[in-house]
Amino acid sequence: MILGLLMLFGYCFMMWLIFFKLKLAKFGIPQAVIGVFVGVHLLIIFLIGLRFMAPLATEARVIQHTIQLTPRLSQPTLLMAVLVEPNVPVRKGQPLFQFDRRSYEYQVKQLEAQLAKARQNVLVMKTDIEVARQKVNKNKAHLEFAKYQQALSANLAKQGAGPEEDAQKWAAQVAVDTAAIKEAQAEEQRAILNYTSEINGVNTTVATVQAELEQARFYLDNTLMVAPEDGHIINLQARPGMVAGDYRIGAIATFVCDADRYLLAQFFQENLKYVKPGQDVETAIDLYPGQIFTGKVLAIWQGSGAGQMLPSGVLPNFQAVPTDRPQGQFAVAIKLDDPVQANFPIGTQGRAAIYANPESWFVPLRKILLRAYSWFNWIYPFSG
Repeated sequence: MILGLLMLFGYCFMMWLIFFKLKLAKFGIPQAVIGVFVGVHLLIIFLIGLRFMAPLATEARVIQHTIQLTPRLSQPTLLMAVLVEPNVPVRKGQPLFQFDRRSYEYQVKQLEAQLAKARQNVLVMKTDIEVARQKVNKNKAHLEFAKYQQALSANLAKQGAGPEEDAQKWAAQVAVDTAAIKEAQAEEQRAILNYTSEINGVNTTVATVQAELEQARFYLDNTLMVAPEDGHIINLQARPGMVAGDYRIGAIATFVCDADRYLLAQFFQENLKYVKPGQDVETAIDLYPGQIFTGKVLAIWQGSGAGQMLPSGVLPNFQAVPTDRPQGQFAVAIKLDDPVQANFPIGTQGRAAIYANPESWFVPLRKILLRAYSWFNWIYPFSG
């Protein structure tokens, strides 16, 4: 800065000394044109210093996280009541919208009954095992008796003391009892499998109904929509009588959060050479003419959509870029020091200057220019 001032002062002094004091040469139109041309190029020193030591963003906007409020319901549901006013601050967990609970309450009661029945059926399955086991034992006793009678009849028939038909009858009974035992054992095995079918120690039928009941209770709880965090709703359009739910596309309202509000400023890429997180920032917000707000650099978004290539089966078609095409810009996130972030509504615009080298003589010059912009906003609404 000092060197530039000395060079500019020395140049002006030499012009004055040669053309006006000593009159070593005649000052005419050609000399005036050359003198102005050289003088303007000396001023480029200040322009370079301002661009790199105290870069300015002519477009900066307040950015805020928003949450699209979409009902998490399993079916189209009637909106019964709107419990919030637009542009009124709300706290996390505060009720916003009440949807019709009736169909979800009915489903919960139905599944509660099914769960009670399923748990009762588990006890029935345990009893079925005992009944099947007793049936197996009974059939085994019948089989033993039939085998005894078969052997007895066969011996009597050999001795001529009894008819052959009795032995054949008991042989048929043995076959019947054997088949009955196998069937009873199969029934017992099925009863055991049904009773011991578990997941994490819970019968699978009970677990299935329990999961359906928990999902039904989840939807019932979501018939009351609450604020996800501190914030407010802008442009509230939801009204009682509208239907929302599974078949409605999109949100019913936009929730503007209070936390993590920041200013996003766009800078030419080369001007960010010396910019780092934590450096001091001054901003002129169009909403407050004549005022300057301080802040800090949060992060530098060193990237833009110009460098993004979407997946495609088509090969890139690179073409010559015109030389007059403007330089691309990167965004810088800035945290304002003002403790009341609500003073900066979402979308508020202005200008921002980063002081990459606070010791530089260019910083006071940038401060003067930024304050001039802010004060001129009283007269003429510059575009931020």
